[in-house]
Amino acid sequence: MWLVLSLTASSSALTKWLPVKDNRPKNLELQTLHFPLPAITSILHRISGVIIFVGIAILLFLLAESLRSEQDFGNVQQWLTSPLVKFVVWGVVAGLLYHLIAGIKHLIMDTGVGETLQGGINGARLVVIVSAIAIIAAGVWIW
Repeated sequence: MWLVLSLTASSSALTKWLPVKDNRPKNLELQTLHFPLPAITSILHRISGVIIFVGIAILLFLLAESLRSEQDFGNVQQWLTSPLVKFVVWGVVAGLLYHLIAGIKHLIMDTGVGETLQGGINGARLVVIVSAIAIIAAGVWIW
């Protein structure tokens, strides 16, 4: 592997080839990577944002249908008794709850609380515990 070093002078370019040691891994196995809990909660925070983005379209469709007429409102009520629709609504609510709780943790960290390594781990544990309780409670409420 060679590195090209290019220096530009006022009117000409000087190019010099330097050897570079390439000791990076060639085949990175993703199954061997172990992310710390704060990294996992951060990734899940981003995923929950995508779930909310897609879920808002579904919820707006249900709202628009329910507001169209009295019969369409009855149709939406009937759809909401379906296990599949309940699961989708629960997924959107779960994404919203997780995103909200993780966002509150980020706001608290912006004030300077929990910025240490141990504080980040404790905050991630708290997010997982509170989110699990809230998501289970939402599931009980929806089902």
